[in-house]
Amino acid sequence: MKPVRLPAAATLALPRWALFALGLLYILPGLIGREPWKNDDAASFGIMWTMAHGSWQDWLWPNIAGLSMPEEGPLAFWLGALGIKLFGPLLGDVLAARVATVGIFLLGVLSLWYATFNLGRRQDAQPLRLAFGGQPEPNDFGRTLADAAVLIYLGCLGLLLHSHETTSEALQVSLVTLLLYRTVRYAEAPSLRNAALSGLAVGLLTLTRGWITPVFLMLALFACTRWLDQPAIRAVRDLAVTLAVGAAVAALWLLPAQLLQPYGQQPLQAWLGWNLLQLGLPSMLSVKFFLRVGTWFYWPAWPFAGWAVWAWRRQRRALHIVVPLAFVTMGMLLTLFHPLPEQSQLLVLLPPLAIMAAFGLLTMKRGAINAIDWFSVMALTLCAAIIWIFWFAKLTGWPPKAAKNALKLVPGFTPELGWIALLVALAATAGWFVLVHWRVSRQPAVLWRAVVLSSGGLILIWILLMTLFLPDVNYSKSYAAVARQIAEKVPAGGGCIATNVGPAQRASFAYYGALPFEGIQPQRCELLLLQDSIRVKDEHEILPQYRGKQWQLLWEGRRAADREERFRLYRRAD
Repeated sequence: MKPVRLPAAATLALPRWALFALGLLYILPGLIGREPWKNDDAASFGIMWTMAHGSWQDWLWPNIAGLSMPEEGPLAFWLGALGIKLFGPLLGDVLAARVATVGIFLLGVLSLWYATFNLGRRQDAQPLRLAFGGQPEPNDFGRTLADAAVLIYLGCLGLLLHSHETTSEALQVSLVTLLLYRTVRYAEAPSLRNAALSGLAVGLLTLTRGWITPVFLMLALFACTRWLDQPAIRAVRDLAVTLAVGAAVAALWLLPAQLLQPYGQQPLQAWLGWNLLQLGLPSMLSVKFFLRVGTWFYWPAWPFAGWAVWAWRRQRRALHIVVPLAFVTMGMLLTLFHPLPEQSQLLVLLPPLAIMAAFGLLTMKRGAINAIDWFSVMALTLCAAIIWIFWFAKLTGWPPKAAKNALKLVPGFTPELGWIALLVALAATAGWFVLVHWRVSRQPAVLWRAVVLSSGGLILIWILLMTLFLPDVNYSKSYAAVARQIAEKVPAGGGCIATNVGPAQRASFAYYGALPFEGIQPQRCELLLLQDSIRVKDEHEILPQYRGKQWQLLWEGRRAADREERFRLYRRAD
């Protein structure tokens, strides 16, 4: 017997304008006015900027002002570079690169909504018919579940920062969601067309972050066909079509790059080598990482998703459990088989967990739902209050302890009052109290009521941070000021600069300081920029290839917010 009894009144869909507004409030803060932050955000922007202002070779061999970065795949950087080409003169290169970030976010949200909608309107997902009628219509039921899945997705802590960065991880999670949607469509109606469209998603994923993740997810797709008793011959045939289309899409980069050999390099070899490094034997390190980080990374999706598996355990062949559970299983294996687990691997599990969590809401007890609501109200309101207190303290100096703690993280920073940012923060806070009052006073019976406060509160926290504390974070995580200091000390006609700086630093120095770094092919440079720790006493200790040469120190400095990192600029004395 199905575990769900639900009246039609509980399937009132979230107004389209409200869902659209919620998405904009989620994605726009953190894109506007934010400088590229270290580390991955600035490095990825550097690749996009180099492509947009470089030659065809930069599009085939991703690099940051001469520093080769061909490992992951070029698709996310192509999209950012295209945004710079189209909108750079109007918006500036940094914001123009993030136009693609908005599109990527919308792709993920729409794919998740339609995947859940198609699963929710199926007959095996419908609630039990009530004795006197009044159960929801299939389409209404599917829309409500889709709205709930999107709210859970937006409320997950792990998605928040990654979805705002100009990195391949943001595109990866959206393409995983697209593949999940295509898998649902294929499982509903197996055909060569749906298999080919799934292959398109597989190919785009391969161009984004390598072939490891797509291969694991193709295994999830195949597992779904086995679980649903699809004929083996047909499943293998369709899987071959998916693989062929995915390989053809990936070849759009790999084949020209291998034949043309940009900068005399072979991208295929470097790309395959990086991919193989993503696989290893499971270890306790991976298990501990998954349990420690996943606990907060997937909140609040994982409690609902776990309950869904238990509540629907008797409907073992229900598509709305089989498909997301297969993706979750393969996502967990991806993390456990990674030699150095990282958060980008955890992102793969977010879309299927959000779908499972939406179906878990159907069977949650009223007491559990109210407990989650009150926890969200108290915890998120407390966080918002703390942010306001620290903002007031850093401007006025009172309370003294809060002011000291707020400014301790940004030594040398002078806080200023931004009226536009203040008005936006006040409006967001007022909107939060209106939302809480609406939820507490009316106690609507709609299904998505249990997660609307979680997602709304997280959006409030993000808006407050990206308005009241954006100048502080830019000061702390940006290399713009250091780049301009170095640029002032570079002598006119000094030629190229040899350096050991990391990808994020190189990208920031090239963009903000227009520093002419050494290219991919070796050159004899008259200038040398070293990055090391202030604890290093010998200026040649970290670059043995430059020992024995005479260098004249032109400049030494660091970011005021970093007590360890140091940069030194030298000119060849001979």
